[in-house]
Amino acid sequence: MNRIDIQRGLADVTDEEVRRLCEFVYRKTGMMFAEEKRYYINRRLAERMEATGSTSFQAYFATLRADADNEIEHLINSFTVNETYFYREDHQFRCLTSTLLEVIAPKKKAGEPLRIWSVPCSTGEEPYSIAIWLLENWDKVDRYEIEIVGSDIDTTVLRAAESGTYSERSLMRLSKDLIARYFTRLDDGRYRILPELSSTIQFTKANIVDVGQTGAHRNFDVIFCRNILMYFDDTSRRLAAENLYESLRPGGFICLGHTESMSRITSLFDVCRFSDAIVYRRPLGESHG
Repeated sequence: MNRIDIQRGLADVTDEEVRRLCEFVYRKTGMMFAEEKRYYINRRLAERMEATGSTSFQAYFATLRADADNEIEHLINSFTVNETYFYREDHQFRCLTSTLLEVIAPKKKAGEPLRIWSVPCSTGEEPYSIAIWLLENWDKVDRYEIEIVGSDIDTTVLRAAESGTYSERSLMRLSKDLIARYFTRLDDGRYRILPELSSTIQFTKANIVDVGQTGAHRNFDVIFCRNILMYFDDTSRRLAAENLYESLRPGGFICLGHTESMSRITSLFDVCRFSDAIVYRRPLGESHG
């Protein structure tokens, strides 16, 4: 078996077979991949055919459906988009400390944690950014027990997040002072976040269109769910929104990416327009199952 055999097998893949693969990915993740993404799809399919030793789509799809050697997880990992960096869209972090936490924190009972969820968290830049931002910009940070959870459907990026090791490009928006305070430079030129900080973040697997997986993530005060809903169709967006709604405490806030709008998806949330960001809130006064 060699790459030429696999390329020949890939060349024989029909449009209908590509649709079958995309429908499979959609059912598992909620992500839509249209015909204009054919090159992207073919690259991922070629990678997985090579990895599984499949010389035809039929052989690969049989392996996939049987989930041999966790192939479903491997395929999902190959399809996920993980472009991120520290302090991305930091206007929402400003909103977090200037407004959202000032609304939420005074209502906390003694010993009750303040919980923040980053989903999808990719390779960890976002949850670590939240932790650094709080330490640097919220003068009440030591008064509360703060829990930060980072979740993703992609198990490969979760392992990378747990390692906390990053290229210089990932840190491009951080000042030299911040890098010096929170990272150690490695011999290969990369940077590792200090263990005192990385140990405070919990990383978990979660698919936001899977009610069972989101059901294990509850009682969050703030959710950052940025730049993922754009990959979903209307049905998957509504399902994800309903799952995220259930994961928030009444009165909790959710932050989306700057091109995303919860108002176009569902009426479950109230729109909150603050000076730093537009965010969405689960209404107060509701029971929370």
